[in-house]
Amino acid sequence: MSKLRKSAKGRECQIRIPGICNHNNETVVLCHLGGAGMGTKNHDIFGAFGCSACHDVVDGRVNRGLFPQERKMWFYEAMVRTQKIWIEEGLIKC
Repeated sequence: MSKLRKSAKGRECQIRIPGICNHNNETVVLCHLGGAGMGTKNHDIFGAFGCSACHDVVDGRVNRGLFPQERKMWFYEAMVRTQKIWIEEGLIKC
């Protein structure tokens, strides 16, 4: 498991979809959007801290009435916030 994936444990959800986010730090993992092919994930640098409820929505496992573009917007904003945390903590360097 990468240091970036490990860093998600116990964190605050950065996806934060209103009315969906469960705000439970115990369920937060490093979420990925899309991938290079079926059954693959993007590199962890393109991940975001997300609770189980937000993760289910951005992955499309649960339909909560969001358009695909909305799911991507929530995810990409969370990815930027997650990367900012990693930069501040020295886990990634610019």
